[in-house]
Amino acid sequence: MEISGIIPAIVLGLGTGLALIVAIGAQNAFVLRQGLLGRHVAAVVAVCAVSDAVLIAAGIFGMGGLVTAAPAVVVALRYIGAAFLFCYGAMAARRAFRPQSLLPGQAGEEGLTEAGLADGDGSGGPGSSAPASSGRSSPAGSSALATATRVKGLAPALATVLALTWLNPHVYLDTVVLLGSVANSQGDGLQWWFGAGAALGSILWFCSLGFGARLLRGFFARPASWRVLDGGIAVTMTALAAGLALGN
Repeated sequence: MEISGIIPAIVLGLGTGLALIVAIGAQNAFVLRQGLLGRHVAAVVAVCAVSDAVLIAAGIFGMGGLVTAAPAVVVALRYIGAAFLFCYGAMAARRAFRPQSLLPGQAGEEGLTEAGLADGDGSGGPGSSAPASSGRSSPAGSSALATATRVKGLAPALATVLALTWLNPHVYLDTVVLLGSVANSQGDGLQWWFGAGAALGSILWFCSLGFGARLLRGFFARPASWRVLDGGIAVTMTALAAGLALGN
């Protein structure tokens, strides 16, 4: 096998994989939010990338035929996934009505507070640099701030990203069936190089989305920004859920 055939197969796999994955969807929205909050980003990105690699390998091994031969399974996943997305969309809508902000200098897991509690009596914004002794924060506000700051566990984050990935029937049709078919059309052993390129595309995308989100933290220091993000996530999840429920 010549290198002149391997490189085009990798590039084609990379481009095809990115074309399918770079879109506004439930999984991407969750990875972006985790990246903004700095919560278990490496673990979430790893789950997404490994899941894609497994699905791509399954498609190359010919599992796409099983997916198309078992429409009842796809239908069941469609309704389960729709119910999950509706619930996730409802939670995002609730967050949109109670927007949050990142505390100045605390972009990690413990830097998230309820917007209304981020600055005591409300005279300073989330990005205010006023010291704590300036008298702007009342004792009640300080107490509320302490209880508002919270850390989300690793297990719920992994459970959510696994559900968003594996309960989506489109992932089987796009990644297993479509990518598997294109990969196997390469022939001469190049299908695995195509698969490697597609898996590389997933790694690059999820790493960029998860770890690159920190570049937007300045923008998301404002509660209004979180309102827009969570409102958009709520609309996206609800639309995706409706599409699944209707068979689109």
